[in-house]
Amino acid sequence: MKTPSADDLSAWFRCAEGCDFRAPLTEVIYRCPRCQGLLEVEHDLDALRGRSAAEWKALFEGRFRGGNWPFGSGVWGKKEWVYPQLAVENVVSMYEGGTPLIRLDRYASEIGLQDVWLKECGVTHTGSFKDLGMTVLVSAVKEMRARGVPIRAVACASTGDTSAALAAYCAASGIPSVVLLPRGKVSTAQLVQPVSNGALVLELDTDFDGCMRVVQDLSRTPEIYLANSMNSLRIEGQKTVAVEVVQQLGWTSPDWVIIPGGNLGNAGALGKGFLMLRDLGLVDRLPRLVVAQAENANPLYRAVKAAGRAAADVPVESIQARTTLASAIQIGAPVSAKRALRAIEALDGLVEQASEQELADAAARADLSGAFACPHTGVALAALEKLSARGVIRPSERVVVISTAHGLKFSDFKVGYHEGTLPGLAPALRNPPVRLPATLAAVQDAVAARFGAR
Repeated sequence: MKTPSADDLSAWFRCAEGCDFRAPLTEVIYRCPRCQGLLEVEHDLDALRGRSAAEWKALFEGRFRGGNWPFGSGVWGKKEWVYPQLAVENVVSMYEGGTPLIRLDRYASEIGLQDVWLKECGVTHTGSFKDLGMTVLVSAVKEMRARGVPIRAVACASTGDTSAALAAYCAASGIPSVVLLPRGKVSTAQLVQPVSNGALVLELDTDFDGCMRVVQDLSRTPEIYLANSMNSLRIEGQKTVAVEVVQQLGWTSPDWVIIPGGNLGNAGALGKGFLMLRDLGLVDRLPRLVVAQAENANPLYRAVKAAGRAAADVPVESIQARTTLASAIQIGAPVSAKRALRAIEALDGLVEQASEQELADAAARADLSGAFACPHTGVALAALEKLSARGVIRPSERVVVISTAHGLKFSDFKVGYHEGTLPGLAPALRNPPVRLPATLAAVQDAVAARFGAR
């Protein structure tokens, strides 16, 4: 069989709801014009099968965090699976991806498991997994502009991380960006990122769902390109997390993957990545997928619980999301709910939720094993702890938890936990500094009090 060249591979938009609608990736379009369903990027799998599973593995291994620019990127090292037709000169990359997969042995032991890993997607340019999708979307915009498509700016609604990624990649490519944020609901560390990268930052007197409604109206003109995850180009970059996890585990699937869910595009992307790995023969089995939501913003959890099953046809009703420490997933009307449900159904998955106390304590518990978990990762960790306690996840099973952002972006959450100032919480693992006089005896007494006298 002839190994396919770049010219042999292609991808296009198609309606995710089954309409016979297709469009090129260079068209400014987000929904099917016939049924208004979201679009998906579809790849020519027959052409991709022209390279064997062993050849794909060797190609990806040879590029991983090395190779010619931009193929050392964790996303563009899988370019053939992401956006094969894109001209290399239009790639906008910050060397995203290639993030650590760390084993949390102490944490696993504490919660009765043996094999727990944390995929640190926040160890990337702007500090969150959003870089993975934004590199694809902004590269696509650069390609469209090179072809004469009159896109003036790229816009997004955000609870912080999306705006940081959009602003950085647009700044790198010289494309104007506009970000709509809910006023007073984004951490200072997140807000300063798009400001520093020159975006037009608009703080609206509403929540994320309100910002999302406005930005969708704004992008009805093709001159303003929509960068939220309803744009399926974002999904193509984010699905590479699944490929990286499998690659880092020696081309084997874990038993479980747990991911926090807000707008739910990332959950759909993860499912898409694992299905592609299976369909092209790189893995012989799929992991089970858990989508974890904050109890204060849990429309997917409510829908699945009410239906008694997790299936693509389960209706997800919008709710008014309440304030949660996991601010990036404080979303009551998730755009990608159907994507997530399809992924959960395909990967025999389930949905769990976490209270504010549970997510804060779970993050602190993981930190005691060397992590530095953001509150959203705390939601996923709390779900893991609950599923382990109920025996759903067995002690011998391998679990990968997806950490979506770097804990340093949420220093107020960390400081508040250990100072005991987070409203309504009783931090079980609080570890405040001990203030002492500057004497050897005082220090020796403190050491003895913590670790015992010798």
